[in-house]
Amino acid sequence: MTRAPIVVHCPSLSGGGRVTVHRHGQDEILGTAYSDHDLVVFLEGADVAEPEAILDDPQWVEWCGGPAHEFSAA
Repeated sequence: MTRAPIVVHCPSLSGGGRVTVHRHGQDEILGTAYSDHDLVVFLEGADVAEPEAILDDPQWVEWCGGPAHEFSAA
């Protein structure tokens, strides 16, 4: 099984999850998202088309360490 190219890592102790995108054979850190809005802004900056439409698609986005759309402190 291929890993999703976008990963929202588990929230940190202070909240927010690191967002990475896998492209060109390596992972690139886009930033720390504290909301879906932050995540969409990062993905738009990475030239991902229609980022709102893929947030719940496991082929595109992997949510680690908790439920999708959860950015609260661990």
